[in-house]
Amino acid sequence: MKDSRRSRLFLGLLLAAALVLITVDHRSENTPVFGPMRTIVTSAFGAVERGVSTVTEPIGGFVGAVAGAQGSRAQINNLKTQNAKLQGELSSQRIDKRRSAELQAMLGLSGLGGYKVVPAQVVARRAAPGFEDAVEIDAGTADGIKPDMTVLNGEGLVGRVVSATASTATVVLLCDPASSAGARLEGTGELGVASGLGANGGSGRRIMFRLLDSTAPLPVGTRLVSFGSQQGVPYVAGVPIGTIEKVEATPGELTRTAYAKPFADLSSVDVVGVVVEGPKRDPRDALLPPAPKPAAKPAAKPAAKPKPAVPALPGQQAPPQVARPSQSPAPGDTAPGNDAPENTPATEQGRDGQTSIPGDEAA
Repeated sequence: MKDSRRSRLFLGLLLAAALVLITVDHRSENTPVFGPMRTIVTSAFGAVERGVSTVTEPIGGFVGAVAGAQGSRAQINNLKTQNAKLQGELSSQRIDKRRSAELQAMLGLSGLGGYKVVPAQVVARRAAPGFEDAVEIDAGTADGIKPDMTVLNGEGLVGRVVSATASTATVVLLCDPASSAGARLEGTGELGVASGLGANGGSGRRIMFRLLDSTAPLPVGTRLVSFGSQQGVPYVAGVPIGTIEKVEATPGELTRTAYAKPFADLSSVDVVGVVVEGPKRDPRDALLPPAPKPAAKPAAKPAAKPKPAVPALPGQQAPPQVARPSQSPAPGDTAPGNDAPENTPATEQGRDGQTSIPGDEAA
């Protein structure tokens, strides 16, 4: 009890002394007595404060870093999530833009040919019984799709429907080895059959074409369109197929074999259209893209002009004249290699290029 009273008394005296010193320091800041003393005390406590700060600042920074590490980690994870979301949205926008362009191209081709189509999108690549190259689309019988319907995209023929459910359908691609379609040549209309090559065709990069008439011309670069089937089943007429790239020599056979590059990229089919109603008239070659222009030939160089004859200057010998063998000397002229006639005096040429007659005196 006594110790407690003494402690309180001592604490009170210290507080009173502190208040007195603060009051005196405030009122007599510029007095010559307390001014130097205040400066000395401030310098002493300032040095102690700097030393303590030097020791405790790293510790405080470490403690603050440990305390804020959890918040920083959560912020970094949040930024990563937002970045991934933005990248996904950007990729989706690019895909949507590309699909929109493919859809517009497909609808443009269908409208030009007079086809009534149901747009669809490839959702999976699957193998159907008896086929190797087939895809599944997100449209089926509920949309009016049934087997043996033509499938195309904005570039050309893709394949045909082989089976359908209420919401999906299976499409066999033109590059499948078991797939074939009637085709004809651009312009001439010569008939043939376009068939798939499977893996031998480079995953849809090349198909085979057999021309029925082996005597008909089949130049490289000729384009193919579908010939069409009865009532447009399974292929409608006029759909672009591909361009002839290679022709094989087949002597003695009734048909000629060639290889063509399909217009449609059968290895990355995405947006397609299923033809549910064919055109009233055969569009023939109207759906083919514009033919590529031939490369311009380099302009011929103009012929070099003959150089004009240079006249002989005084004191110089004139260039010799070469007689043509076909020319014959006129009567009275001297033929090359013969002597001059006796009645014609021989002439001599001096050093200065002047001609003199022997026997005459110089003027």
